[in-house]
Amino acid sequence: MAKSGMEKGKGKVKEAAGKVTGNRRMEAEGKADQAKGAAREAAEKTREDADRARDSLKRRTS
Repeated sequence: MAKSGMEKGKGKVKEAAGKVTGNRRMEAEGKADQAKGAAREAAEKTREDADRARDSLKRRTS
């Protein structure tokens, strides 16, 4: 989850810099980076949940 956190942090910095400088494009890029980080985080969580479910099923059938 480190990558997703870094992506979200980078997005927050870009968004803030865009707001301060009045650069709407940078602000939009920051929001996009944050969304990308959130999506990556959700995908990682889903993958972890699936792995746990698979492991749980393996233990039951063994």
